[in-house]
Amino acid sequence: MYQQINENISRYVSFSKEELNVLNSLLEHKVVPKKTIMLHEGEMCNFEAFVVKGCVRKYYIDENGFEVILQFATENAWVSDISFSIYEDKPSKVFIETLEDSEFLTFSPQTKEELFARAPRFERAFRILLQRHLSATQNRLFHTIAMPAQERYLEFLEQYPTLPQRVAQHYIASYLGISPEFLSKIRKKLTKG
Repeated sequence: MYQQINENISRYVSFSKEELNVLNSLLEHKVVPKKTIMLHEGEMCNFEAFVVKGCVRKYYIDENGFEVILQFATENAWVSDISFSIYEDKPSKVFIETLEDSEFLTFSPQTKEELFARAPRFERAFRILLQRHLSATQNRLFHTIAMPAQERYLEFLEQYPTLPQRVAQHYIASYLGISPEFLSKIRKKLTKG
């Protein structure tokens, strides 16, 4: 059950078997059905979740009542609301919802601190994960502002090649910041081209 997360975290720092056992002992395994909201706007997020299996979306509702998807998390990805709840100790501004039946390995801020106390090298690994997440977020922001919609869609397909078969088209359109109708036009154009 822990092989995926152990391989994922060991990409950045080498850990001993004992250190990985400490991590594994602190994780909670969760099975969450499709269409479950794991976090509502206004709640405190008390988990960081590694996706073992499934697909999750993180989104907010804008001032016009539209859902804006910030992140998709599939196998071997992490999902949480680290920006508000975890690091700023403020209520979340996002929702986290499963789009498929999903399995997670999770820990709370308290168990994460216990992990750092018992196996300090994990602090470096999670710092690197956070830096990579920040880089991906900045990259996504830049591309949303600077790239034409078709190029954003092609980049999305590179990053998430199986997602169009797993989630509804309107979710992908929301993530790309375009209407579902415009996404349909892009897809038709690419199929003909």
